[in-house]
Amino acid sequence: MAEHTEHSHGTMASLMIGFALAAILTIIPFYLVMGEVDMTANAKIGWIMGLGAVQIIVHLVFFLHVNKNVEEGWTLTATIFSVVILGIVLAGSMWVMHNMNENMMPAHEMEQQIEQMRSLQSQEG
Repeated sequence: MAEHTEHSHGTMASLMIGFALAAILTIIPFYLVMGEVDMTANAKIGWIMGLGAVQIIVHLVFFLHVNKNVEEGWTLTATIFSVVILGIVLAGSMWVMHNMNENMMPAHEMEQQIEQMRSLQSQEG
């Protein structure tokens, strides 16, 4: 029978470092949005998404204790697999939404076609 070993859940100091990093990584995007920072919208979105990605890593390392040593690397492997699947789902969703947007008929053209159909039906009947 395999012997169960206890894994460290972090010291109070490491938890406080994680908390401080998470707080900073939340405050900066909040300031970018609420403060009148002279930056383009795309640059703000890029910074917010980048800081969000860093915050995910902070949470995984400091709070969920995901590293290559825990459970012989299976936790890290499962996390990487989950990130890959999430990336595929998000990229596929963005691709589908982009193609739908490109191929949808604009509303004013649709209204014109409906009016043309109605006028043709009234002329026939």
